[in-house]
Amino acid sequence: MKAGLLLLTGGRGARLGSPKHDLLHPSGTTWGSHLVTVFQSVFPDGPVQVLGEALMDRPDLPVMDDPRQGPAVALRHWAAASAPIVNVWWVVACDQVRWREEDLRSWMALAQAADPDHLRWVIGRLDGFLQPLGGLLPHCLRPVLANSQARSLRGLAESVPHCILDNTLPGWRDVDTREARKAFEDENV
Repeated sequence: MKAGLLLLTGGRGARLGSPKHDLLHPSGTTWGSHLVTVFQSVFPDGPVQVLGEALMDRPDLPVMDDPRQGPAVALRHWAAASAPIVNVWWVVACDQVRWREEDLRSWMALAQAADPDHLRWVIGRLDGFLQPLGGLLPHCLRPVLANSQARSLRGLAESVPHCILDNTLPGWRDVDTREARKAFEDENV
């Protein structure tokens, strides 16, 4: 399977005091760069695209502007542009910083088993909540996304063929509040 990474970095980071993609990860890189490293450890030749703001410690990565109307509109905007051809895109938000190499390998294996022909957006569900970000989006669905009018991630996911997989991998637990950030940092002390 050939995979690409689409890293969403367009949020303002207001809840955490600064843009999340530039926060320092326990690995010594930024949150955004950590996710790139995890992806590249599993797919060393996979293309990486950043949707939003550039990563200060990875200025070499291609960046596409985010229209700043929420992640669903940003994904539609990205889907309408050109991109390298892969089987699937790992579409991940920069606050999903608990992903590790072994977790991504496990998620890829689960998704591959559920959708071996790469025809559905494979979405995780954690504690009853859908998590389109972190999911695997087939390249072939990009034109459908580009033409969707959905303004929410859930609506966007439901506008294309999709499959939902329950799981408890730590990567699904976003760090998007000050309390979650403190818990994440305490886990890694």
